[in-house]
Amino acid sequence: MTTTASRRERLQAWNERFLVEERHLPLAARRRLYATSSVLIVMGLAAFTVLLVGVLTQSGLAQLDEPVDAWFDGFRSPDTTALMIALAIVFGPIALPAIVLVVVTVWTIAAKHIWRPLLLAVGMLAGVALALIIAPIVGRPRPPIADMLFGTDHTSSFPSGHVLGASDFFLLLAFLLASRVQQRWFTASAVAVAVVMIVAQAAGRIYLGYHYLSDVSASIALSMVIVGVVIAVDTRRTARVPGERAAATPIVAER
Repeated sequence: MTTTASRRERLQAWNERFLVEERHLPLAARRRLYATSSVLIVMGLAAFTVLLVGVLTQSGLAQLDEPVDAWFDGFRSPDTTALMIALAIVFGPIALPAIVLVVVTVWTIAAKHIWRPLLLAVGMLAGVALALIIAPIVGRPRPPIADMLFGTDHTSSFPSGHVLGASDFFLLLAFLLASRVQQRWFTASAVAVAVVMIVAQAAGRIYLGYHYLSDVSASIALSMVIVGVVIAVDTRRTARVPGERAAATPIVAER
């Protein structure tokens, strides 16, 4: 009996540490979260579809790719190039995973529950998977090698992995923090920082000559879908209306 009770206690502790995280919200607030999630998913999917069709048929926004690329070329200078290269390194395939790993590890150690750092990690992995799957299928060539300012890249251009990673990281982090702080000033600040960083990274990829406008726009659209799904999952799992029965995962006794 003692052994069985001990195992049940360990299972309960594991459940509380890894899965249980609940917060109480008014019914209207929870509905707004679901509405936001739905809007992000629908708009993201619609935007990505339009962009993909445009790239494949060279229509729509894709017609602006080369003019926008030429416009960015007019702003090239040593200082701006150095700044854009720094951003590319930070949100590249080596530095960004390391940053995410550090954030998730520290958050996991410091947090009472690891639900939110787990969502951040899964959301980031989803973005990586989508980029790796979609890019070779679409197979869009990058801008001319002569325009690239930070080495040669022969991989496919659509969508931008750098922008998708940056978008996922800042938007997911903004939601996972602001949804718990529940202060308008914090939410506005978090969203503003996320938007600035995403725009900077998107502009940097065009400026450095590795992507077109439609590439970075498609990445933002995919990120909207990922964030929308995370909001829905998090709301379903954690948001409780006062008086509503908790949905903690039951621990089954051993026999």
